[in-house]
Amino acid sequence: MAFQGKKLINDPNDVVTEYIEGIVETYPGLQYLDGFPEVKVVIRADVSGATYDKVAVISGGGSGHEPAHAGFVGEGMLTASICGDVFASPPVDSILAGIRAVTGPMGCLLIVTNYTGDRLNFGLAAEQARSEGYNIETVIVGDDCALPPPRGIAGRRGLAGTILVNKVAGAAAAAGHSLADVALEAKRASEMVGTMGVALSVCTLPGQVTSDRLGLGKMELGLGIHGEPGAAVADLQPVDVVVSHVLRQILSPETNYVPITRGNRVVLMINGLGATPMMELMIAAGKTVPKLQLEFGLAVERVYTGSFMTSLDMAGFSISIMKADQTLLHLLDAPTQAPHWPVGSAGNRPPAKIPVPLPPSRSTKSEESLSRPLQLSQQGRILEVAIEAAADAVIGMRDNLNDWDSKVGDGDCGSTMYRGATAILDDMKKYYPLNDAAETVNEIGSSVRRAMGGTSGVLYSIFCKAAYARLKANSDSTVTAKQWAEAFEAAIAAVSKYGGASAGHRTLLDALIPALAVLKERVTAGDDSSTAFLLSSEAALLGAESTKDMQAQAGRSSYVSAGILATVPDPGAMAAAAWYRAAALAVRDKYQAS
Repeated sequence: MAFQGKKLINDPNDVVTEYIEGIVETYPGLQYLDGFPEVKVVIRADVSGATYDKVAVISGGGSGHEPAHAGFVGEGMLTASICGDVFASPPVDSILAGIRAVTGPMGCLLIVTNYTGDRLNFGLAAEQARSEGYNIETVIVGDDCALPPPRGIAGRRGLAGTILVNKVAGAAAAAGHSLADVALEAKRASEMVGTMGVALSVCTLPGQVTSDRLGLGKMELGLGIHGEPGAAVADLQPVDVVVSHVLRQILSPETNYVPITRGNRVVLMINGLGATPMMELMIAAGKTVPKLQLEFGLAVERVYTGSFMTSLDMAGFSISIMKADQTLLHLLDAPTQAPHWPVGSAGNRPPAKIPVPLPPSRSTKSEESLSRPLQLSQQGRILEVAIEAAADAVIGMRDNLNDWDSKVGDGDCGSTMYRGATAILDDMKKYYPLNDAAETVNEIGSSVRRAMGGTSGVLYSIFCKAAYARLKANSDSTVTAKQWAEAFEAAIAAVSKYGGASAGHRTLLDALIPALAVLKERVTAGDDSSTAFLLSSEAALLGAESTKDMQAQAGRSSYVSAGILATVPDPGAMAAAAWYRAAALAVRDKYQAS
């Protein structure tokens, strides 16, 4: 069923003039000719035809393909863009006005997309300009590879490859080349490029209804940039499959659309058609490059990904491939002030990926320090049982934590903690240096950071890193109960500092802060470390349970009503209390057994 398309516009008849007003307000290097509504021309603000001493390069056509072509007006690219109404060729008088505004003694090159209206109107304007004494050359771009040849007198349609031709011509003109040489470079570029598009939806013209020509789960291959039907309608496929089909079509030796063979150097353009997210365009680019390299034996020298020549709000993309040599690459890399030419695409391509740097704890220590000791000290054995008990407690609570979190958060607290706990158990068997308490705590933080993710993972990583720093400051290899308490206090302070929470905010700190207070009190009173640890764990449990009576001040729970919060404790606090309590019990049992 067709329905009225949603547009952020005023009068549909004014969209082009209002677009021009907006782009000129946005980019100070652009101006427009004061001839609305008949004359819709964007020009370089620094160019006057009477004094301009380089070749003017002009392109244009129907609007609705933005940023083409006005977005490519600027030094080093187009000198002017002639804008027609949406999907309508600009009138002859508008083209003539653009020629007169920017063309000096060096002449003017018209780059025209291969549509009948554009060819006729630009052609007539060129003849009129010549009769007025202007030196004019014209290059027609027809890079469409979707429809089988021959196409009669109509020929191949002009698509996104035109943008590459504009860049080549603009760079040649900026370098001071003659009109004949600029036209020659543009014509050569136009003969080296092929394009094919794939659409997931048709476009909606301003003020008109949205077509339902493409049904659910369908895509159209070779759809035109004015919404005209393409070569075929097919079931929607993964982008890998779509890219392979498009590349085979463009590079087919049977059709010989472009003179590209194995071993050639090429540039690639992935062009969004108006409603395709940049993520999807980048996915297409990432799949296209290795296919060109491995399946077609081509050297991909440059990649341009973005929206260059769109079709209003059409969802889909096109792929353009241009055969390249050093001269063409130099022209593509030449600087330009055109606001929508991609920054950062010039230059040779380094390797796409490099190794991930290892943290100092892994890259600078000896193998011995990063492996489980063959013989554990008493402290090492206590650490081992405490870590194992804490991790097992978290693993056993996964479902309860997820259930509580589903009521007050996003439902994944248990799963997140489970990932961290299992990673700790696995890593402890391999390389935790258990005889070194500080380094063991640091490695626990590394395991958590790698495995957990989310806010919890970061907070526990901060917790471990702060505790490690405090423990590392101690020169003795054996850590006393007082030093453990100091490290615990530093860890809590760091979590509070970076996480922004404190006591009473309904977070894991509501379990750990009471535990710290009791731990410090009992150690100061002279209790042995096992007893102090055990008593502090009871405070952790009470603190976690008390979160039912708290209004959340941090995290997703802060958006939940007090009535719901009162039904369950904070999952993060319960998890912290559980591992702390389990570790305390394991230490007590270890001391009693020894």
